[in-house]
Amino acid sequence: MWLRDIWYFALASRELGVGRMLHKTILGRPVLFGRTAAGEPFAFEDICPHRGIPLSHGRFDGCEVECCYHGWRFDKGGTCTVIPSLVEGQNFNLDRVKVRSFALRESRGCLWIWHGDATAEDKTLPAPPEIPTLGDSDLHIAETLSFPCEIDHAVVGLMDPAHGPFVHQSWWWRSRRSMHEKAKEFAPAEQGFKMVRHTPSSNSFAYKLLGGAPETEILFRLPGVRIEHITTSKYTVVGLTAVTPLRAGETEINHLIFWDVPWLTPFAPALRAFACRFLRQDRDVVALQQEGLAYEPSLMLINDSDTQARWYYQLKREWERASEDGRPFMNPIRPRTLRWRS
Repeated sequence: MWLRDIWYFALASRELGVGRMLHKTILGRPVLFGRTAAGEPFAFEDICPHRGIPLSHGRFDGCEVECCYHGWRFDKGGTCTVIPSLVEGQNFNLDRVKVRSFALRESRGCLWIWHGDATAEDKTLPAPPEIPTLGDSDLHIAETLSFPCEIDHAVVGLMDPAHGPFVHQSWWWRSRRSMHEKAKEFAPAEQGFKMVRHTPSSNSFAYKLLGGAPETEILFRLPGVRIEHITTSKYTVVGLTAVTPLRAGETEINHLIFWDVPWLTPFAPALRAFACRFLRQDRDVVALQQEGLAYEPSLMLINDSDTQARWYYQLKREWERASEDGRPFMNPIRPRTLRWRS
């Protein structure tokens, strides 16, 4: 149902403080995230192998997690280190007791989790999605919202270029009256495709706030990562939208915005409100869509406004086939100009 052997966005680094642990259901499994006193993040299955109680109900001292039921303790790799009920002379190899650990990588204020058979110790995995460098402390907005749908509908809805004037009508963004024809160049990219760097459309008011002559490049890559890289002669803004399945019928959307624009920082609360409104509008329309999808209708994809959706499904099929055949992934996308009205 979900692509395997690939990185999914787990959470923003700021959500996981030093010495803290956090429970999330990701890809249908309960995951315990923690950050050691040394600042190292880790993740393993949130189920004690003794009696099945979630380990997140226990204690974490910044080094080991202690189960609240019988006091069994586990290190950051998920290996049991202490079983208090054992007495002298009872030989029991604690190394036999392990909680499944997950490969986790931290990069640019983001934590990425590997969906596959790799463990936390696996050093051979590819790097997670790369976010353009801006500086040392440039993550200003991080918002999360749960969508009541499968990942495919969340991804296709968010990459859809034609819904904006209808779903996101706002005086500060755009309206139906501003619709006009657009033509954008697309090219293949790692695990996906990109809208080649271009000048934003004339009805995209928000870009004009940066001043100068803004240009933007939008990258999409599997399993559901969208990175928009906006530049002017002076400044850079990066928007990351990552789609992660939580369980069947529920998908999490994470939206992070990075910038190096000094005067923009005081406006972060207002920009956060706008970002939240955008996400809620997308969430609400997807929720309405579920009413019709419950009847399993045949759906239509048209050219050119739905071509990105077609590409997404092509990329998924190729990823799955390559995995089944044990061969490298071959990107099926070819350079093309797409035209639509929005």
